[in-house]
Amino acid sequence: MNWTFFFARRYLFSRRSHNAINIISGISAVGIAVATLALVCTLSVFNGFQDLVAGLFTAFDPQLRVTLAEGRTIDANDEALLRLEQMPQIEVLTPVLEDQALIVQDGKQTVVTIKGVADNYVRQANLEDLLYGDGTFFLQANGQEYGVLGIQVTSRLGLGATFEEPLQVYAPRRGERVNMANPLSSFNHAELHSPGVVFMVSQAEYDAHYILTSLDFARELFDQEGRVSAMEIRLREGEDVDRAKMEIRKVLGPSFLVHDRYEQQEDVFRIMRVEKLISYLFLTFILLVACFNIIGSLSMLMIDKKADVQTLRSLGADNSDICRIFMYEGRLISLLGAVVGIVLGLLLCWLQQTFGFISMGDQSGSFIVEAYPVSVHFVDILLILATVVAVGWVSVWYPVRHLSRRLLNR
Repeated sequence: MNWTFFFARRYLFSRRSHNAINIISGISAVGIAVATLALVCTLSVFNGFQDLVAGLFTAFDPQLRVTLAEGRTIDANDEALLRLEQMPQIEVLTPVLEDQALIVQDGKQTVVTIKGVADNYVRQANLEDLLYGDGTFFLQANGQEYGVLGIQVTSRLGLGATFEEPLQVYAPRRGERVNMANPLSSFNHAELHSPGVVFMVSQAEYDAHYILTSLDFARELFDQEGRVSAMEIRLREGEDVDRAKMEIRKVLGPSFLVHDRYEQQEDVFRIMRVEKLISYLFLTFILLVACFNIIGSLSMLMIDKKADVQTLRSLGADNSDICRIFMYEGRLISLLGAVVGIVLGLLLCWLQQTFGFISMGDQSGSFIVEAYPVSVHFVDILLILATVVAVGWVSVWYPVRHLSRRLLNR
């Protein structure tokens, strides 16, 4: 065993002649432990919110979404898209056509995104937990077209899950300028009936702007016969999403983009990552301040152990060896605080996951979840441990060298 580390360990865990040194060392370790605990809990809460949001989008967003790199629509019989049907990794391939339209109902109007989907869409999306109302999900029946509205769209139009009068849908005709004398003559017009259900994703991007309807309806409304704006993909059970995404990109070539669920909501998750990074940096700065408490403990220890230092010098130890003892002492304090803080942080996260002690609000049902979500990621724990050890070791390096020269060479 390295004898300098042996002495550092003995100094840390043995009783000293001055009890104040023990107290200051304990305060230093506690400060580092509290900062470490805060890092564990804060990053885990950010992970919890990210997983929660990802779970909400998962019900509506496909596993993979194929779009054009340039342009808005493509022929559904394009050779590149047909090659997707031959890929064994794909279980469900759903053609989609999206565009904006104007909805008018009883004097109220709003602009929405019409999402026309093929009949196999029910196998693509997890709709069971999203639908509300007494009806069932269907988009075509008996020659009539039906639309499933986002819940905030129905609210803006003053409707419920079921409405008697069909929605009036208008979309500009392709390549035609608006006739100012008779504007409606420049728009395609169609009607959507109610199947008796609405959907709620708990995300305004969808709930406030989307209407699901049939692909045939969307193609006729937007003058896009035989064309699609995207292909939504559901992979077979057990397929790796990243590997499948790379293979699909190779099959389609550079003219197409393939996005997974996180890339489809890139702006949302980028903001969450930035917030998490800023919180990490702030807490790391607090950790650095806490590490400076170690300096006071080490300076008093150096004074207390002057006699031991003289003995060690008589036995052949030089200044670098003496300095290394107190360097190890400071690093052991930071490591001890890191381990204690991580253990306590993991315990608090487990308690929050299990019992939900910290709630989102006083009123039940006001939020999507009742308690703050927590998700512990192993990578974050490694990052926190590395951060605490690195900050602790760096913060004591120069002060210990400086103090050792001033206090031990007198």
